[in-house]
Amino acid sequence: MKELIERTVLVVLVLLVAMPVMAQGAPPATPIDGGLSILLAAGGAYGIKKLRDSRRS
Repeated sequence: MKELIERTVLVVLVLLVAMPVMAQGAPPATPIDGGLSILLAAGGAYGIKKLRDSRRS
């Protein structure tokens, strides 16, 4: 029972601290970075490779 109360208090504190942070919002027109494009391309290439490997065996 004590553990449940501690977890509940912890969750409430985290939510109270997080509320003002979420109220700020994102800046308009956030650019998609070049690094994100590279990660998406690498993920797509890895997915295609895994798909081809699974079809070969």
